Amino acid sequence: MTHYPIPRGALTEARPLADLTWLRVGGPADALFIPADLDDLREFLAVLDPSVAVFPMGVGSNLIVRDGGLRAVVVRMGRGFNGIEIDAEAGRVTAGVAALDAHVARKAATAGLDLTFLRTIPGAIGGAVRMNAGCYGSYVADHFVSAKAVTRAGEIVTLTSDDLNFQYRQTDLPEGWVIVEATFQAEKADTAALEARMEDQLAKRDATQPVKDRSAGSTFRNPAGFSSTGQADDVHDLKAWKVIDDAGMRGASVGGAQMSEKHSNFMINTGVATARDLETLGEEVRKKVFQNSGLRLQWEIMRIGEFDGEPIPAGLPEA
Repeated sequence: MTHYPIPRGALTEARPLADLTWLRVGGPADALFIPADLDDLREFLAVLDPSVAVFPMGVGSNLIVRDGGLRAVVVRMGRGFNGIEIDAEAGRVTAGVAALDAHVARKAATAGLDLTFLRTIPGAIGGAVRMNAGCYGSYVADHFVSAKAVTRAGEIVTLTSDDLNFQYRQTDLPEGWVIVEATFQAEKADTAALEARMEDQLAKRDATQPVKDRSAGSTFRNPAGFSSTGQADDVHDLKAWKVIDDAGMRGASVGGAQMSEKHSNFMINTGVATARDLETLGEEVRKKVFQNSGLRLQWEIMRIGEFDGEPIPAGLPEA
């Protein structure tokens, strides 16, 4: 049995994670830790047995926790890590890891700073940095200045773009490090124009995506390796939804999991799905797309934890 340090924040052992994810599936973590503040996080990680895995978790908007649960301490940042500071003159926005992407976009716009690409991205800033989130042709990497993180040894470090090595939907953040805040550079613009742009983005999202269903955003990365620009002349030939459609997988289902009829790159929990249903469906989609087009879709949703039973076979043959 693992003996955990006693923090000032909340520590709950054998904590189910399903209710903390947008897809509402998954088994328990060995422990869930919600730090009281930065010092509490640092002290806990400094004393925690280095052999114990640490998994930083945001709002669970891009995550499947497998049914067998997670053999790790899940660190979830709450109040105290969601502040947003604006330096309008310098065009800088500093946001806590738990600040919602949409809130950052709105507050920046009020100050006349353009981070509108964040408005329709589900989740919080920590996940946005870690996954180099992007929309409408803009990515976190395009605006990133620096981030502060706490290492597994409990030390505070400053990370640059070179440290994170931003790529399409991924970074090189070391395992178990916990981002606590990030600073972005934003262009100055008229507040009314920025707010109008965000309203337009929301309208387009609501018209094309299953926003009222349980999903985790885009299921797979675009094969071409870039996000949608939102422009009329945007090329859709190698968008994930298009190759899924071409493979006949729009609306496909396994158990309670379904590829949305409204947007075929959105996987939804119709109400009774297990993590196994969702991952099995995803691998079936990857197989069908590969058979139809030769393209190897890569998961955009992060899948973590242990299977409850036999592992799910990968949908693709080895490259």
